[in-house]
Amino acid sequence: MSNESSSMSSKITIGVLILVIIGSWIYFNSSKVDIITTYDNKIAVIDSAKAKIQAEFIEVSAKADSLTNQNTTLQGDLLDKSNQIQKLKSNISTILRKQNATDAELAEAKTLIADLNGKVTNLFADLSKAQAENKDLTAKNEVLTTTNSTLNTNLTATQKEKERLQDIGSTLHASTFSIQALRIKDDGSEKKTSNTKRANTIRLSFQIDRNKITPTGAQELYVSITGPDGKAFNEAGKINTREDGAKAYSNKLSVQYEQNKDLPVSYDIKNISFTEGEYLVEIYHNGFKIGEGKTKLTKGLF
Repeated sequence: MSNESSSMSSKITIGVLILVIIGSWIYFNSSKVDIITTYDNKIAVIDSAKAKIQAEFIEVSAKADSLTNQNTTLQGDLLDKSNQIQKLKSNISTILRKQNATDAELAEAKTLIADLNGKVTNLFADLSKAQAENKDLTAKNEVLTTTNSTLNTNLTATQKEKERLQDIGSTLHASTFSIQALRIKDDGSEKKTSNTKRANTIRLSFQIDRNKITPTGAQELYVSITGPDGKAFNEAGKINTREDGAKAYSNKLSVQYEQNKDLPVSYDIKNISFTEGEYLVEIYHNGFKIGEGKTKLTKGLF
């Protein structure tokens, strides 16, 4: 009887142990499933957060790249800000490339992205301001260029006008014309005449009036004589006049002028044959006609 009791007790103990082991195994496997599920859920959450952060990073990076690509000649403070943005991008990219980034690292990346976003926004504002200032400066420069061009044009015109007035002011003027027909004999004696057959000389006398601008020195005068037939008389060449174009002249006189003093001039046209009619004598200096006179010869008069 004692042996039967002992055997029964052992069977019960073994049965309990078996139940305990089975229960432990069931509990262990159940806990393992819960742990794996929790871990997988946590990874899914982390991956979702990382994907969101990466999306934000891609968006702000695109903005930053757009700014730097459109403004390749940044200088000074703007260049410094652009370099800071590039450094931030590099730091964020380093974190996001990690396969097992921690919550703390992702949080840091998110903070850096917010900082990056702010810097990109500030750089955009600074660039817009700089572009507006450049546009305003360009407009002002265009106005200044136009003003300078106008001033230069006016200055050139003023200079030309000054030169023109100087040119006109330095032109001599002739007055008190006297034109006489003479008969000059071989012995040097002379007699006034208006007879075309007897006259062999025309004496032209006039005065060069004083001029404060014309410098002292040799001045060239051109004498143009037009005969009764309207043609150049005793032509020696042509000059370009300011008002009458090309003009034939009979002789060129070189006179020694002294500044701001009157100068009497006498000139003889000798050994020529005259025809009846009026002779027009014109004096030119510096291309301008500075005086003129007339004389008339007839037949049969002494």
